[in-house]
Amino acid sequence: MSDPRFFRRAGPFSLAQIAEAVGGELADDAMGDLMIADIAPLDEAGPDNLSFLDNKKYLDVLAETAAGACLIAPAMADRAPEGTALVLCREPYLSFALAARMFYAPAPPEPGTAPTATVEPGSEVPEDCRIDHHAVISSGVQLGARCHVGAGAYLGPGVTLGDDCRVGQSATLECCLIGNRVNVYAGARIGTEGFGFAVGPEGPVRIPHTGRVIVEDDVEIGANSTIDRGTTGDTVIGRGTMIDNQVQIAHNVKIGRGCILAGQVGLAGSVQVGDFAMLGGKVGVANHVKIGDGARLGALSGVNEDLAAGGTYLGQPAIPIKDFWRQVAAIRRLTKRG
Repeated sequence: MSDPRFFRRAGPFSLAQIAEAVGGELADDAMGDLMIADIAPLDEAGPDNLSFLDNKKYLDVLAETAAGACLIAPAMADRAPEGTALVLCREPYLSFALAARMFYAPAPPEPGTAPTATVEPGSEVPEDCRIDHHAVISSGVQLGARCHVGAGAYLGPGVTLGDDCRVGQSATLECCLIGNRVNVYAGARIGTEGFGFAVGPEGPVRIPHTGRVIVEDDVEIGANSTIDRGTTGDTVIGRGTMIDNQVQIAHNVKIGRGCILAGQVGLAGSVQVGDFAMLGGKVGVANHVKIGDGARLGALSGVNEDLAAGGTYLGQPAIPIKDFWRQVAAIRRLTKRG
C-alpha cells in the first residue's frame, strides 16, 4: 500500500473492471461489484485490496491473507481462503502489473519551466513540458510533447526526445536521439564518449567517438547507468528494453527489442544482444560477442563467445545451464571422495 505523500492513486475500481483490464476471469461472477481501492502484498492486504499469487512458495501466506481479491492461476485457486474473491489468470504477475497501472498510471507533468533552469535559444520546448530547477536545455535540443526534465539534468546540443519522455535528476544526455515514452532515471549518462584507445609505442592513443546513441520507444534506463556513443557507428537500444541501475553499455553495442538487463550488467564494445534476451545481475560480456534471440543468462555469468538463441546459460565462462549443474555435481562428488 502506497504512501499518499509520494504516489497519486486512481480508483476505486470494481473487480469486474479489473478482471476485464487484465484479461482474467472472475471465479464467481457475483463478486464483480466488489470495489477495490488499492493493491497490496498478500501479507499486508485488507478487504478492499487486490493482491496476487505467482509462486507456490507463498501458498501458506495466501491461506492467511485478508485480501479482498487475488489474481491467481486456476491450478492454485482451491488454496485460497473463502473470504477472498478470485480473478483467474494465466500469468498472475503480468496481470498484477496491468492492474497496478490502473491504480498508478503515469501522470503527465505539470507544465512549466523553473526560474533557475537554462533553456538556450534555438531549442524547442513545447508548452506542455516541465523543466525543473537547474536543468540545462542546450541549443538545438528538441523535446516532444509532455516531456519532464528533472532538476539538474543536462541535455547537450542536438539531443532529441520524443513524446512523454522523463529525464531524471542530474542525468546527462549527449549525442543521442531518444524515442517516445522513454524513462531515463536519475544520474544516468547517455551518449558519453566510449572507452576506446589504440595502443602505440608511447602509450594509448584515444580514438574519437563520432557516433550516436539511438534509444527506441518505450525503453527504461536505470539510475546511474551509462550508455556510450558509438565510435563511427551508433549504439542502439531496441524498443521496449528494460535496463536496471548501474548497467554499463559500451560503444557500438546493439541491443534488440524487449530485452531485460539486471543491475551491474556490463556489455563491452560491439556486443550484439538479440530480441527478448534476459541478462541477470552482474553478467559480463566480452567484445564483439553475439547473444541470440531469447537467450537467458544467470547472474554473475561471464560470456566470452557467441551464445545461441533460446538457450539458458550460467557460469564463468557461460555454458548451457544443464552442463553447468553437471559440472557442479561432479565437483561435489570428487570433494566427497577426498
